[in-house]
Amino acid sequence: MDKKQKTVLAVVFIAIIGFVGLWNVDLSQGYLMISELSSNSDDYVGRDVSTMGMIKNETLDISTNGTSFVLQDLEDPSFELNVIYTGSLPANVVEGQSISIGGKMVSKDMVEANQLVVSCPSKYSE
Repeated sequence: MDKKQKTVLAVVFIAIIGFVGLWNVDLSQGYLMISELSSNSDDYVGRDVSTMGMIKNETLDISTNGTSFVLQDLEDPSFELNVIYTGSLPANVVEGQSISIGGKMVSKDMVEANQLVVSCPSKYSE
């Protein structure tokens, strides 16, 4: 094997390793605002979405069937989204807390979440 063939083989090998390494990486746009999901709900119903917001006070319902709550937009609390989550719940989930969710938008105002990430409390206080 000459030097040119070895170089081509090395490039192909690196390309295959890169492709396999990125196989399950989510390359989506990131988080959508709740206001955007609400305003363009027809575009997102039936699709996987990721968003973040704040759990509206007096809406958190934790039961054996799952957890449900209303998620408010961080910038405009008049925009809300109902969320149903059936996974294991982090211990520090409370009303009024910022969280991120990922899941399928099943109707214009409902998401069935399969991911829930709670923001860490600040170590610093004023």
